[in-house]
Amino acid sequence: MTRILHRQIHATLPVASGGKGIELFDSDGRAYIDASGGAAVSCLGHGHRDLIAALHAQADKLAYAHTSFFTNEPAETLAEMLIAGAPQGMSHAYFVSGGSEAVEAALKMARQFFVETGRPERRNVIARRQSYHGNTLGALAAGGNEWRRAQFRPLLIETHHIDPCYAYRYREAGESEEAYGLRAAKALEDKILELGSDTVMAFVAEPVVGATAGAVPAVPGYFRRIREVCDRYGVLLILDEVMCGMGRTGTLHACEQDGVVPDLMTIAKGLGGGYQPIGAVLLSGRIFDAFAEGSGFFQHGHTYMCHPMACAAALAVQEVIDRDRLLDNVKAMGAHLARRLSERFSHHAHVGDIRGRGLFMGLELVEDRSSKEPFDPSRKLHARIKREAMARGLLVYPAGGTIDGARGDHVLLAPPFIIDRAAIDTIVERLGDAVDAAVA
Repeated sequence: MTRILHRQIHATLPVASGGKGIELFDSDGRAYIDASGGAAVSCLGHGHRDLIAALHAQADKLAYAHTSFFTNEPAETLAEMLIAGAPQGMSHAYFVSGGSEAVEAALKMARQFFVETGRPERRNVIARRQSYHGNTLGALAAGGNEWRRAQFRPLLIETHHIDPCYAYRYREAGESEEAYGLRAAKALEDKILELGSDTVMAFVAEPVVGATAGAVPAVPGYFRRIREVCDRYGVLLILDEVMCGMGRTGTLHACEQDGVVPDLMTIAKGLGGGYQPIGAVLLSGRIFDAFAEGSGFFQHGHTYMCHPMACAAALAVQEVIDRDRLLDNVKAMGAHLARRLSERFSHHAHVGDIRGRGLFMGLELVEDRSSKEPFDPSRKLHARIKREAMARGLLVYPAGGTIDGARGDHVLLAPPFIIDRAAIDTIVERLGDAVDAAVA
C-alpha cells in the first residue's frame, strides 16, 4: 500500500527507476520514450552528465541560504544570463520553485505596480478560456481550465475571460488568418471597455496554449494587436511561457515569433529541465523601477526562492542548450516532427487538427472530421491513448475537455531537445498505433 496521495488514487503506477537520454525505465526493466518530457519539462532528457556534475559541484559548495540574509552566485549568474537573452526591456528576474508560483508572483507584481504608481483602482485580470496558468488559487483563477476550476470556484478571486485564439474551432469559413486574429484580439478591447479601462490591471495569455487545449499557437498578427490594445488602455501584458518557453518552440522565448514584448513573463519547466524544481518571473524595467522608487520592495516571498541548487541546475541546463546549439536542433527536428505527423495523421479519420511550433506539437481527436464533432467524453479517449501508448513504450501527454472543458480530446508532444530523426520516426509510429487502438 502506498502512503502517497497520488493524482489518481486507484491507479497502479509503474515505479520509475532510471533514465538515460530520451528514455525512462521502470523497475520491471521496461523502457519508455519520453515524447512529452513529462509535462514539457525534460528538455535535455534524463541522466545528462553535465547536469549531474553541476548539481554535485553546487552541493559541495552550498545547498541553501535564505534570501532574507544572502544572495548567491548561481542565482545572480542565472539572472544575468536570462536578462541578456530576454526580450528588450526586461531588466530583472524573480526566482521561485515552479510555474504556478511564477504566475502568482506575476499577478502580485501587476497589482503592486499599480498601487505603487497611484492607481489602486486597477484590479481586474482578463485571461482566456481554455488556458492553463497553474493550480494555486490565484493562478487557477486566472486560468480558463473549467474542469480544474469548478469545485474551487467559491475560493477564487474574480477574473474575466475571453475566447482563445483557436483557429481550428473559431475561425470562420473564408476568413483569413489575419482577419481572424484581429477579430479574436478585439474581444480583449471589448472586455476592457465593458469592465472600465481604468479598472483593468493585466491580460494573461500563453503564446502557445499548452496543457488545456494542446499546443494551440496564435495566428499571425494576433499578439501584436493584443500588445497595441494593452498599450492603448494602460493594461499590463503577462505572457505565460511556463510550458511553451525556454526554447520549446524553436526560439528561446515563444513570443519572439509573435513579435511582441510582454511586461511580465513567467517561465519554468524547461528552465531547469526537471533536474531541480524552478520557475521565474522576468519583469520589465518600468515595473522594477516602480518598486525601487516606491516602497523599495516586492511584497511577496517564498522560503525556497533563489534556491542555489535549483539555480545551479537551471544555469547548467541553459549553458548546455547554448553550447550544443540545441535550438537549431529544435527547429530542425520540429520541422521533421511536423512533417512525420502530417504524413501519418493528415488523412486519419479521427485526427482533426495537427498544430504547434518547434518540438511542441498537438493532435486534436474528433469523431467526425467534416463536422469536427468530438468523441463522447464518457469514452475518455485521451486516457485510452495514454494507456495504449505506454503499452508500446511511449509517453505522451493527452487530455480531455479540449473544446470547452468537457468535450474534446487532444495529445500533446514535447520531446527533449536532444531528439534525433530516428527517434521521432519511432514516436510517430508508436503514437499512430496507439491512436488506432484507442479509437477502435
